[in-house]
Amino acid sequence: MSGVELVIIAVVIVLAACLQGAIGFGLGMLAAPAIALVDPSLLPGSIVLLAAGLTVLGVLRDRTAIDLPGAGWALLGRVPGTVIGAALVALLPARGLALTLAGTVLLGVLLSICGWRPTPRPVAVAVAGAASGALGTATAIGGPPMALVWQGSSTAQLRGTMSAFFLVGALMSLVGLAAVGALDQRILHFAAILTPAMILGFALSGLVNKRLNRQRVRRVALSASTLGALLVLWQSL
Repeated sequence: MSGVELVIIAVVIVLAACLQGAIGFGLGMLAAPAIALVDPSLLPGSIVLLAAGLTVLGVLRDRTAIDLPGAGWALLGRVPGTVIGAALVALLPARGLALTLAGTVLLGVLLSICGWRPTPRPVAVAVAGAASGALGTATAIGGPPMALVWQGSSTAQLRGTMSAFFLVGALMSLVGLAAVGALDQRILHFAAILTPAMILGFALSGLVNKRLNRQRVRRVALSASTLGALLVLWQSL
C-alpha cells in the first residue's frame, strides 16, 4: 500500500467515524469499500478493530440514552450470526468477501430507500442482531440490519443503543476472527495506524450532531456507500 493510498484511507476513516458518531453506524459502510479497493485481505479485521474502539467512545458519550433490553435481544441474535460470519471468512477468498461486501452495502441502501420500517419487537430485534453479526464478522458492515429495526428511535437512543450493541458485537467478531486465524500482525498494525483518524472523526461528530439533522447525514451516507460498493463491484468483476 502506497503512502498516498494510506492517506486517502485515513481521510475516509475520519469521515466514516464522524458519520458513525453522528448517527450510530456508518464506519464499515464508508470505510470498508475504500479498503477493499486497495487490499481486500485487510478486511474485515481492520474495520472490526477500529469499530471496537469507536463504539467504546460512543457508549461513554451516550450511555444515559441506551436501550438496554433492546441491546440485549440484539446480542442474543448476534451470537449465532457471529459464528456464521467467521465461517464465511474462513471459506471465502478475498475476492468473494469483496463481492459480499458490495452486495451487503447495496442491499442495505435499497432497503433504506424503500422505507421498510419493521416494528422493534424482541423477535425482530434478535433476527436483526443475527443478520448484523453474520455481516459484521464477514464484511465489517453490520449496521444496516440494526439501523432498519431501530430507525424509529430518537437520535441519542439510536446512537447509544447501537454503540452498546456494536461494542459487544465487535468483541464477539474479534474472537471469531482470531479463532479462524483472520487477525494477523499486518491487520493489527494497519488498524493501529488508523486509530488516530478514527478518534479525530469521532471528535468531529460532536460538531455534526449540533449542526446537521440525522436524515440529511443519512442520505449522504447512503450515497457514498452506494458509490463505494459500485467501485468494489467494478474492480472485482
